[in-house]
Amino acid sequence: MSKSPATREFARRERPLSPHLTVYRPPITMTMSIIHRVTGGALYFGTLLVALWLMAAASSQATFDAVNWAFGSWLGRLVLLFYTWALMHHMLGGVRHLIWDTGAGLEKDTASRVAWATLAGSIVLTLLIWIAGYMARGA
Repeated sequence: MSKSPATREFARRERPLSPHLTVYRPPITMTMSIIHRVTGGALYFGTLLVALWLMAAASSQATFDAVNWAFGSWLGRLVLLFYTWALMHHMLGGVRHLIWDTGAGLEKDTASRVAWATLAGSIVLTLLIWIAGYMARGA
């Protein structure tokens, strides 16, 4: 490479930075892998909320009512909604990895379709669970 300042400046300008977020678009399989790990961590904290609810149910009526009030607030319901989605997404991601462990579905197009199906399936299952919950409450 030339030691000329003009050549070095040209090389620095024309050389792409790789991978760079403005150039590189992460594939859906990578995104779902990251989300699978994040939902695994979220499930840890969500399970602590389930344990809190069970401990409140085992203690006094006042404690149970307080925890139910917190979970029934708009913020509590939002947390529970995301906990449900994380649980469904992590479960479907685990099924996806189980299928991959058999050697099936490893082709790029198939893996991408299954990743999109994991996302769509987790949303649909979450909605079905919440709809069923509201219908059971109203009945």
